[in-house]
Amino acid sequence: MWTRRSQPKAEPLVHPATNAGATLIGRRVVLRPLLPADFDQWREVRLRCEAWLTKWEPARIPGAPDTIGDRQAFAARCGARTREIQMGSGYGFGIFVDGCFAGEVNINSIHRGPFQSAYVGYWIDERHAGRGYTPEAVVLVLRFAFEQMMLHRIQISIIPRNAASRRVVEKLGLRNEGIAERYLEIDGVWEDHVRYAITSEEWAVRRDELLSAWAY
Repeated sequence: MWTRRSQPKAEPLVHPATNAGATLIGRRVVLRPLLPADFDQWREVRLRCEAWLTKWEPARIPGAPDTIGDRQAFAARCGARTREIQMGSGYGFGIFVDGCFAGEVNINSIHRGPFQSAYVGYWIDERHAGRGYTPEAVVLVLRFAFEQMMLHRIQISIIPRNAASRRVVEKLGLRNEGIAERYLEIDGVWEDHVRYAITSEEWAVRRDELLSAWAY
């Protein structure tokens, strides 16, 4: 377990992973798996930011549960994320600022064996965009992925015209691996994505720089 040090610049506290998840504490954000009790805050943000978010997300499958409008469906979503943690296939975190829900950052499609890789995705409440909360959350997740989960590679894929999301990875200086054509279906269209990546070797070199700049 990582604990705070007595020095003025203490590293962020990370509570160990359990079947329920881990809590990652940074300079201004707290990351933890979402719970059914978070529904009201989550729903308010998703409804208010609908136009801001849905143009960058896959279209909802017809007939699929409405997690925004249905408390039970949201609880089932939380349960599914818990099962992903238990199976080692994914890790989802809510982003909390001053105790209030502000977005999500997720480690998805974890592959073990010779690959040891995963994908990271994120979104933030429009009211909090541009304040550095998302880069901080991503750095905390990178630390967790490389130092707790012992992954080798993290990729973040972004639609080229999504300037707000690209600013996050560019602020962090993640490596641009080029365009993947028609990479993911987004809002009903097969969209190109820019692939950004970082490996554990790069993290080892840049770890202190990134943590000092963003996490503590």
